[in-house]
Amino acid sequence: MKKCRRCTKTATLHITEIRDGKAVAVHLCETCAREYLEKSAETPEEVLQDLAAKFGDLISSAAHSVAACPECGITFNEFRESGRFGCAHDYSEFLEELIPLLENIHEDTTHIGKRPRHALMGTQDQARLVHLRNSLRAAVEAEDYESAALLRDQIAALEADVRRPAATSPPQTPPQP
Repeated sequence: MKKCRRCTKTATLHITEIRDGKAVAVHLCETCAREYLEKSAETPEEVLQDLAAKFGDLISSAAHSVAACPECGITFNEFRESGRFGCAHDYSEFLEELIPLLENIHEDTTHIGKRPRHALMGTQDQARLVHLRNSLRAAVEAEDYESAALLRDQIAALEADVRRPAATSPPQTPPQP
C-alpha cells in the first residue's frame, strides 16, 4: 500500500499526471485528494508552497544521485531504476533512503515472518535442540558430567514443551451410534 504524498495516511487515489512530457504518479488519501482536485484557483501562497515542496524533492533526489556506495559505486537512483543493489554494503549505505521506501511499500520496516500452523516444532526449536544435543555430546566426550546433566535437562524440557500442545488437544472419539 502506498502512503499519501502530503500526509501519512494510506493513499486511496492514484493519479498519473503528465508534466513536461513525463508521467508522474501522485498518491493521495481521500482528504488530500479532495483538496488536490478542488484546487482550480490557487493562491500565490499555495503556489509557493507547492514549488517549495517540489524544490525540496529535487534537492533530495540530487543528493541521492551524488551519494554512491564506496564498495560497488552504485547510486541510490541506479538502485531505484534497476530495483537491485550492487553489494550487501548498500543496505547500510542507503539506510536513510530505504526506510521511507520500505514503509511506503510494506507499511513497516520489520519482517516478522510466518510459521506453518501444522508444524509441531518450529525451526528455532529444532535449531536449539540440535545445538543442545551437540553441546551434550561434547560435554560427555570431555567428561564434564555436570554440564552434560544440565544440558540433558534442558533438552528434556524443550522436548516436553514441544509435545505439550499436542497433549492438550482433546482426544478424538468415534461417534456413538
